[in-house]
Amino acid sequence: MKFLTPQPSLTPAGTPHAKTALIGARDDAEAVALWLAEHHDSPRTLASYRKETERFLLWLAERGKSLSGVLREDVLAYQAFLADPQPAWRWVGPSRPRGHAEWKPFGGPLSAASVRHSLTVLGALFAYLNDAAYLAGNPFRLKKRRQAAPRAAGVERHLDRDCWQAVLAALDALPAGTPRERDHAERARWLFALLYLSGARRSEIAGAKMGDWFERRGRWWWRIHGKGGVVADVPVSDALFAALVRYRAGLGLAPRPLPGEDVPLVCRVTGQGARRFAPLSDKAIYLIVKTVFARAVEVAPADKRDTLAAATTHWLRHTAASHQLDAGVPLLLVSQNLRHASLQTTRRYLHSEDDARHDASRGLDWRLPEP
Repeated sequence: MKFLTPQPSLTPAGTPHAKTALIGARDDAEAVALWLAEHHDSPRTLASYRKETERFLLWLAERGKSLSGVLREDVLAYQAFLADPQPAWRWVGPSRPRGHAEWKPFGGPLSAASVRHSLTVLGALFAYLNDAAYLAGNPFRLKKRRQAAPRAAGVERHLDRDCWQAVLAALDALPAGTPRERDHAERARWLFALLYLSGARRSEIAGAKMGDWFERRGRWWWRIHGKGGVVADVPVSDALFAALVRYRAGLGLAPRPLPGEDVPLVCRVTGQGARRFAPLSDKAIYLIVKTVFARAVEVAPADKRDTLAAATTHWLRHTAASHQLDAGVPLLLVSQNLRHASLQTTRRYLHSEDDARHDASRGLDWRLPEP
């Protein structure tokens, strides 16, 4: 399977829109490549958009269609395909590097959220090419109009203290009988400390390097490259820095990160070879966290097991916010640490406000007090 190479079935120059087009693309491959180039300053966004457009172009090529020939029926067919890529032997396979002979576009059926993300990305691609007068319509924008479902009130999913204690117990009980098991256990401990004490997203961790940590005025900071290319400095607590020192010792590194050090913040367990400091992918981070949650289920109280079984990596970000607010960290500071666009987003984790509101209302009675 090839990507972004001109093919006879793709839209050639000289279409009805070519006279007024704002881009000089000669075919679909060049048009998509130009759109992707607009996102060069956000590597994670670029990687996500490239993956989604590559899958779509491969699917179109099998149907002998160009971008200009995509109809609403094709969009609906592709939506169904994403939920069940068939034939599986051609489209689905284990994770492999992009240039590997056994590489496949999918690791399995996409979740409903991932399907929506894919269609959103492709809708943005078509909107861009419409604005450039390369295309004359956007079938991704045609949809059944309906009222938006009301957003559920209250805090997003997080782990309460009993659940968190079960997670800590699971980390302490990880097997460490061999050097490799110890390496895996140390990495898991470091990863959970990083996710919980920083509130970072797993994609931010996957792309981070040791050199992103720096000292200023006697305090350590982590410069995070976040969503939408936003860069922010997040304070490093004493406990988090101690966890880093412990992890670096296991890697045979000096206790303190050096400016510009390009060792990944979380590394694969690879031994002493040339790829000793290979970065860990965000998918691998997700799987490690889920594995620890599964172990935590085994030691958790019965009424907490369903919660831990459902928990994902992002729950640790929610948990970080909840626990920081419970510990008395001011709302504004927690919002800044998690890089929320609005204080209202952070406020959802402030359980004390709900508790106070409930306590104040608890004594209300439908019988009026005696005068």
